[in-house]
Amino acid sequence: MADRRTKVLSAQIPLPLAERVERMAERLGRTRGWIVKQALSAWLDQEEHREQLTREALADADAGRAVDHQAVSAWADSLNTDKPLPAPR
Repeated sequence: MADRRTKVLSAQIPLPLAERVERMAERLGRTRGWIVKQALSAWLDQEEHREQLTREALADADAGRAVDHQAVSAWADSLNTDKPLPAPR
C-alpha cells in the first residue's frame, strides 16, 4: 500500500512560472498541486538518473575504461569525409 502521508512545502515561484502552472492545471483539469507534484517527481527522477550515470562514468574512468580524446576527435573529424572511421571503443 502506498504511503499517503504528505508534507506541505512552500517555495517562492516566479510569477511567469506560476502562471504556466495555472494554465496547465486548467488545460488538464487538474489542481496546481498535482501539476507541481508531477513536475517535481519527474525532475527528481531525472536528476537521480543523471547522478547514477555520473557515478558509473567516474567508476569507468577510475577503472581505465575510457576512450582516448584524440581517438574521439579523429573519429568526429572523419564523419564529414568519404571514409568515416569506425567509432572508437
